[in-house]
Amino acid sequence: MRINNILIAPPLVAAPMAGITDQANRLIAREFGAAWVVSEMISCKGIIYDQAKTWELMEANEPLAVQLFGSVPAEVAEAAAMVAAKTKPLAIDINMGCPTPKIVKGGDGAALLLNPKLAGEIVRQTVAAVSIPVTVKTRKAWDANSPDCLSLVREVEAAGAAAITIHGRTRDQFYSGKADWGIIRAVKATVSVPVIGNGDVTSAAEAKRMFEDTGCDAVMVGRAAIGNPWLYRDIARSLLGLAPQAPPSLVERIAVARRHLAMAIERKGEYRGIREMRLQLAWYLKGLPRAARIRDAINKADTVGEIESIFLATIE
Repeated sequence: MRINNILIAPPLVAAPMAGITDQANRLIAREFGAAWVVSEMISCKGIIYDQAKTWELMEANEPLAVQLFGSVPAEVAEAAAMVAAKTKPLAIDINMGCPTPKIVKGGDGAALLLNPKLAGEIVRQTVAAVSIPVTVKTRKAWDANSPDCLSLVREVEAAGAAAITIHGRTRDQFYSGKADWGIIRAVKATVSVPVIGNGDVTSAAEAKRMFEDTGCDAVMVGRAAIGNPWLYRDIARSLLGLAPQAPPSLVERIAVARRHLAMAIERKGEYRGIREMRLQLAWYLKGLPRAARIRDAINKADTVGEIESIFLATIE
């Protein structure tokens, strides 16, 4: 797949996830096979007001697309231009699908599904403000009784969007229920730009089925890869026609978890790094006997030494 002149091979994308896809997470994702990674969702207002914590979300030494959220076209365009000048990302992705109340309350994220014309104008002004590709990530619809996203995708394509990602759930589903891959297929039939499918890709077999069922140009993997970067490896190998590898052993899982934690601490310090990694560390050990007890111990750990003791006890 190409986004403008950028080749994405294999066509495998690591989804942006708030509080998860920081620099350490993105580097792990790329190492295991994701060819395109996206920052956490970043506030356009935070960029315009030059907030240090906002800029920190874009720190990278890897090829990166930066995802922005906002609903004032001039503000999104201004923020995109500032990001493009300062951090040199591969692309700007505009979030039009986040379902959280604090985001949609401001008219951002999935709220833009209710105003396709505004969504198009946001893309139009952003495309005019930067020289890199502008992409969009959205959802099936606001709710089951609302029009689907086809009007929105037509508007953003006409405004210059270089690719569109579709999560096959409505806003009111959040992340529950089953993703509707039919809407991905419908979007693919509606637009001529690349379409990235998102929702319920939990294995290499599911990734293959999404390509076959929807005709999408790439698949995006999100929650199923938290603490499980081997999912990227499995999908990438499948897409490249390579033989599958054995699932990681417990020792392998802990080794990668240790390295992931070390990368987070290197960038954020021990206190903050451990607290922000607790969720992901627990997911590395998901499915083990006594997993709930291990998760509770990790959530109470404050030092690398305490985390290491938990890992050692788990191996023993």
